[in-house]
Amino acid sequence: MKVATLTGGIKFPHALQAAQLARKTRPLKGKKWSIEVVYLITSLPAHQASPRQLNTWIRGHWKIENSLHWCRDVTYQEDASQTRTGVAPRVMASLRNLVLSLRRLNHSTNIAKASRYMAKHPARPLERIGFTTRSATLH
Repeated sequence: MKVATLTGGIKFPHALQAAQLARKTRPLKGKKWSIEVVYLITSLPAHQASPRQLNTWIRGHWKIENSLHWCRDVTYQEDASQTRTGVAPRVMASLRNLVLSLRRLNHSTNIAKASRYMAKHPARPLERIGFTTRSATLH
């Protein structure tokens, strides 16, 4: 990572640092490497955001991307959803986030496997959050 202090000249008036990050990656079974170069800016000065700290934040962003967005896209096929009107897409995204949070609070490491397990018996998800079929009849 290369980091530079900014003194002006760019269209982000509060930017104090710019960084260039080069990532070298290859498929797990592949041999050919590819390099991706990304740029970032921050309004934090160097004493508050060192290159090491910037790299930690970038990795943290990918942790969120991999644990939440990827799961919503792949496991729950959010991108293929036909729900497009009004607030329905936002409601569905909120419900997916709720389900993911409950799965993680239950220490599920494989969200797809946990979803299949819960789908086999409709009362299981409600029982997990303390609602029992003895206290109400489910239809």
